[in-house]
Amino acid sequence: MNHSLRILLWDLDGTLVRGKRFGTFKDYTVPMLESVFGTAGSLREMIVSGMTDLQIVEEALRCDGITREHISARKDQLRESYIREMKHAVGNGAHVIEAIPGAHQTLERLQEHSRYRSALLTGNIEPAAHFKVEVAGLTKYFTLPGAFGDESFDRRDLPAIAAKRINDQLGAKLSPEQFIVIGDTPNDIACARHFGARVVAVATGRVHSADQLRECEPDALLPDLLNVELVIETLDAL
Repeated sequence: MNHSLRILLWDLDGTLVRGKRFGTFKDYTVPMLESVFGTAGSLREMIVSGMTDLQIVEEALRCDGITREHISARKDQLRESYIREMKHAVGNGAHVIEAIPGAHQTLERLQEHSRYRSALLTGNIEPAAHFKVEVAGLTKYFTLPGAFGDESFDRRDLPAIAAKRINDQLGAKLSPEQFIVIGDTPNDIACARHFGARVVAVATGRVHSADQLRECEPDALLPDLLNVELVIETLDAL
């Protein structure tokens, strides 16, 4: 296996896609939680950027005495309700998902580059992640398995999950340093550090500024994905 190979583990919301209107995530997750647990807890007041969906549910419902065990027991029901409510919100126009400017062009160039392969590393539950990628027109760029927000209550677990799947699919033994996490929140940086991967922060999210991301000491910081040559140069240096 080529030691120059780099696996790009892409965050989704705020990095590659976003809702056209900020906060529409709660338009479908509040009714989802109410349908499964009878309450949305403190979700309406929460800032959820960079968290896994399981973590969001746990923190939102803690005030109502709903435990991690209760949530795990209803995980299948949560998945079904989540994707149903999200598709309903997209279908009636309440939630519009769009690619971040530059995402298509960047992923297209990277797909042509033999050094890079892309996978998803997102806090979204898996069916929601695939749906968002499909709506944004990005599906063809993700040929490797990733890791998702219905697999752990802690985002730091996700890179190791993705790495095992990718190594199994490629028949490889890629080291953590051959993985590069790309995301827009401090949690993306933290999960990369926990695993031992490199990390590129992108200041395309609506919650964390470039200065806030810089304080977390990523290996590199990009303002956005608009300058494809700069993105490639940045990745080539890692």
